[in-house]
This record gives sequence, structure tokens and C-alpha cells, in this order.
Amino acid sequence: MFTAFARAFKTPDLRKKLLFTLAMIVIYRLGAHVPAPGVDYAKVQQCIDQADSGGLLGLMQMFSGGALLQITIFALGIMPYITASIILQLLTVVIPRLEALKKEGQSGTAKITQYTRYLTVALAVLQGTGLVATARSGALFQNCNVRDQIVPDKSIFTTLVMVITMTAGTAAVMWLGELITDKGIGNGMSILMFISIAATFPGALWAIKESGKLADGWIEFATVILIGFVMVALVVFVEQAQRRIPVQYAKRMIGRRSYGGTSTYIPLKVNQAGVIPVIFASSLLFIPSLIVQFSGSTAGWATWIQDHFVTGNHPYYISVYFVLIVFFAFFYVAISFNPDEVADNMKKYGGFIPGIRAGRPTAEYLSYVLNRITWPGSLYLGLIALVPTMALAAFGGANQNFPFGGTSILIIVGVGLETVKQIESQLQQRNYEGFLR
Repeated sequence: MFTAFARAFKTPDLRKKLLFTLAMIVIYRLGAHVPAPGVDYAKVQQCIDQADSGGLLGLMQMFSGGALLQITIFALGIMPYITASIILQLLTVVIPRLEALKKEGQSGTAKITQYTRYLTVALAVLQGTGLVATARSGALFQNCNVRDQIVPDKSIFTTLVMVITMTAGTAAVMWLGELITDKGIGNGMSILMFISIAATFPGALWAIKESGKLADGWIEFATVILIGFVMVALVVFVEQAQRRIPVQYAKRMIGRRSYGGTSTYIPLKVNQAGVIPVIFASSLLFIPSLIVQFSGSTAGWATWIQDHFVTGNHPYYISVYFVLIVFFAFFYVAISFNPDEVADNMKKYGGFIPGIRAGRPTAEYLSYVLNRITWPGSLYLGLIALVPTMALAAFGGANQNFPFGGTSILIIVGVGLETVKQIESQLQQRNYEGFLR
């Protein structure tokens, strides 16, 4: 493996791509530590250790690489782009115009990408306004004594400058991701997401060690590392698992040439939905606590929500979270994979599944297989997502920054595997040896 790394850097064009990717990562991480104008950075540092990083806020903090609570120019990170991509993907199913663009090939994909950029900027304005308003009011750090002094100047001009700066930062992050995709290695947005999550690991691990009580925290530290290795192995195993549906293409004579007659397969992954169900479920479960926070009510219903859906380790929260993940896994698979469309395309080009008639029977068979493999995939997602909650319960809820969460592990392992495959394919073009051999 190390000789393969050395060989990758010895290849001129591959070395150039790797160094370019590293340079973009350095710029991204530098921007995540540059404070936004109008922010008292010293006061932020006083309050950041006392912040509650659970729920949707913790998710955004993770995707920003810790820049959100520090209120930097890259505070929003890539979260607006991720949200815009998910929204466009969902709208493609319900808006015929977007569905037609998706079928147009490269030109249609370019148009959808352009719409995603516009929506990203719009969402960045909304999220930036919400973050600045929350910081100005002191609600971002509710347990901090100097929370009202984080933004000393509360004028409209300062607020506008902060929102514009954060929106420009989001646009810059999106541009860096596209540069990595064009001139670097791997998918740029995925690489930046990987770096954002990985950047929070050392601090979270050390915080667990500092807050531990057994042998000065080293036992808790070693336990978390062991859980992390087990989770990574499980995620790698399941993410690589797939059901291959064999497809045979009949021979066709066009002029004097013979086409078809080949055998291939349709790869159906066990985790076809990826990390999307976990993000959906986390966002939806944050809504009740958000309603209580902004209503300021002390009624019975508000207290009940505060007790059952805020801490994250209550049986009600765990049960609803698990059910939502399973539901969104089936929902996302249903809208992202269309068996009827796949069956029609196979029939159009003379393909068929051995033993299954072309057309409607093929679509029904694909739907049957997809439902069967989605069940273990959704249960696996629910199990991975609940590991942080079970770990917090085991440690008495002492540390709220458990690093090996379901979302973070799924993204890190998925992006790592995909990037390694791309490097391996480029090495095989020149050396005909695998990256991990």
C-alpha cells in the first residue's frame, strides 16, 4: 500500500492532481478559522465550550468542520449545497421539466447543476441570516454569560455585511469543490465533506479522554477507538455489499454488423439510500425542540417535548428516530430508483433478465428484489445511527461530542472508498497494479 502511495506521487499528472487537491483542502481549512466581520472572536472562544451541539445544530457543526459555532467566513460550510442537491433530487420526481432535463444527458445535468448553484446561494442567504440573528440575540450560546457580546455592533449594516460574507464563503466553498472535481482527485464536495468531519475527530476524542473517569479517561478513550474500528469494518462490509441482477442482451444484426449478445448485471446496493435517511430523520426530530425554543412556552406539552425529544437518550426519541430512518430509507429508494424506467430501457435495447419476461414482469421483479434488500439496509442505517446514543447512555451522557456517529462514519468510509477506487483506477492505467496490493 505504501509503495502504491509512492508510485502515485511518482506519476507526474497524478501527483499534480493530489497536490492540487491538498492545496484546496488547506485553503478550505484556513477559511474555516477566519472570523466573520463584526464578531468578537475572544467572546466566541469563551462560549464555544459550553454550547449544546446536539440535533440539527450538531449536524451543521459537523458538516462545517467546527466552523459554525466559531462564526467564521466558512461557517455554513457545504450544508447549503447538500440541502440544495437533496431538494433538486426530490423535485426531479415531481416536476416534469426537471425530469426531462435529467433524461437529456450531459446538457440536462449541467442545467440541473446550475439550478443547484442558484438554490445553494439562496439557502446560504437564509441560513446565514438565521445564524447571524441567533448569534446577535445570544440564543446560539444560551449557557454563556457573555453571549450578548458576541456581536457587539447590532446595526443593520453589520448584519448585512456578516450575511453577505457568509454567503460569499458558501459560494467559495462550492467553487473549491468544483475545482477539486475538475482538476483534482475524487468528487470535490465529497472530499470537503470528508475533511470537515475528519477535522472534528481529534478534538472530540481528546474531550472524551479528558471527561473520562476510569484510569484518567484512557479506558473510555480506548473503548471509543475500539467501537470506531468495529463500526468502520461494519460500514465497509455493508457499503460494498450488493445484489447483482444478471442481464442478457440479445444479438441484433444492423447491416453487416452484429450487436449485443453480451452479459452484464444491475448492481443493487444493500444501502441504496446512503446517508440521506439519517440526515432527514435528524432534521425532522429537531423540529419539536426548535418549536419549544422559539415559543418560550412552559406549558405541559413544552415540558413533555423537552424531556422526551431533546436529550436524545430517551426511549421515545430512540424509537421515533429508528422508525424515521427506516421510513426515509424506503422513501428515498422509491424516488431514486424507478424499476419501470429500468425495465423499459432494458426492453428498448433488447435486454432481459434470464427467466423473467421483459416489460412489466421485469419491473415487478426489480421492485421485489429492491424491497427485500432495502429492509436489511434500513435496519443497518438505524443501528449505525443509534450507536452515539447508546454510547452516551453507557457513559452517562458525559460527553455530547461522540465522534463515531452514524452520519460521520457513513460519509467518511463512503468517500474514502470512492476516492481510493479512483486512485486505483488511474494507477492501473499506468502500472497495472492495484492500489491496495
